[in-house]
Amino acid sequence: MSGINYSEKIPNNVNLANDRTLQRALEHWQPHFLDWWTGMGPSDFQSADVYLRTATSVDADGWATYGTVKMPDYRWGIFLADPVADRKIGFGDSMGQPVWQQVPGEFRSTLRRLIVTQGDTEPASVEQQRLLGHTCPSLYDLRNLFQVNVEEGRHLWAMVYLLHAYFGRDGREEAEELLARHSGDADKPRILSTFNEPISDWLSFFCFTYFTDRDGKYQLKSLAESAFDPLSRTCRFMLTEEAHHMFVGETGIARVVKRTLEVMKELGTDDPAKVRAAGAVDLALLQKYLNFWCSSSLDLFGSEISSNAASSFANGLKGRPDESQYEDHVLRDKQLKLDTPQGPQDVPMLNSLNEVMRESYLKDCEIGLKRWNRQIERAGFAFRLALPSTRFRRSIGSWVNLPVDPTGKLLLREEFDKRLHEWIPSEADRAYVRSLMQRVVEPGKMAGWVAPPERGINNLPVEYEYVKLS
Repeated sequence: MSGINYSEKIPNNVNLANDRTLQRALEHWQPHFLDWWTGMGPSDFQSADVYLRTATSVDADGWATYGTVKMPDYRWGIFLADPVADRKIGFGDSMGQPVWQQVPGEFRSTLRRLIVTQGDTEPASVEQQRLLGHTCPSLYDLRNLFQVNVEEGRHLWAMVYLLHAYFGRDGREEAEELLARHSGDADKPRILSTFNEPISDWLSFFCFTYFTDRDGKYQLKSLAESAFDPLSRTCRFMLTEEAHHMFVGETGIARVVKRTLEVMKELGTDDPAKVRAAGAVDLALLQKYLNFWCSSSLDLFGSEISSNAASSFANGLKGRPDESQYEDHVLRDKQLKLDTPQGPQDVPMLNSLNEVMRESYLKDCEIGLKRWNRQIERAGFAFRLALPSTRFRRSIGSWVNLPVDPTGKLLLREEFDKRLHEWIPSEADRAYVRSLMQRVVEPGKMAGWVAPPERGINNLPVEYEYVKLS
């Protein structure tokens, strides 16, 4: 069992007190983080008492300890999964050799870039979601939002620790920059475009936590395979927290579907206009949101053909998620048939690892779609939700900026532009969704556009006062 020292200024399980230089550097960064949290974290809720989960150890028994706390008092810290004895590199040209406890000089810049890019996503999502508390559909949802937010803050700490501990002055400077960039800022935006998209309503939040946090899961799983062991251990523990974020997304969308079906049955119609008039999210509108957030998240995997992906794998920096499930861990002679605008193309597997990961991601996304469609089928309606084609609305890779509809059909540009808002939310659609966002903070009550959850948090009732507002 690896316990976490909460008596120190920065809770940790990395013996921070034994490295006074590193400790002082992180304690210098800490007030900058708290200033960022106050300015860019959940707006106007810093004095609320929130029923939050935190880690007291990194084993199965201690990673989820519950209690009521004000968010600025949440004990963010540095938690790494326990080391694996005699761990060996599991893929690439150095497969079978001992993993690295320090950064090899030849991979320093690449590893720093991987860590900075991952680290940049964590505060970005907090910034994207900072105003959502004002339109929460229930106290249950408000608490889940804040749980996601504080954990993204801790994931930032995880990456900042690696930058400070292993990358010297460059790492310290990068850690400062993680607080200087802001989501949607015209001058200093976040690194990845999806993390500059506004999240101004809870339907977007549920889609973001379903699709974009699921991308995060796959990125973390690939980094958890890294030959750089501190990065691997950091990401392995982060994955335990990331699972809750995807749960919020999947169950949130399921609750939207359930409430919409209730309204459709009450009205005896699936007419979208009548469903909207009754204050629910019609299924066609939900499909537009799924199209938008899924296609945005697909770009996060990068280009279908990538020399960077090839070198990161060959050098042991970044593996495939669940690398052990594969038979070939070197991939020198493997090919993958890729879908391109010019037709199917055989590409070396090493160069197409982004696409391998994207395919795994989409299979994972389909699980939720099947559950939601079963809900619709059981209610007696023929509508089916679907994931958009990987060709649709791409801003990177082989299909970049091509006029392709969600089924994958190539259209004339004029037709595509004319019909785009058949497939993604128009401003009128977004305005309607925003009109539904009425704040509900009475314990146990829900907004009219979403059904209650099946159960509360940590065996508490749904009616529990998960957030006590001052």
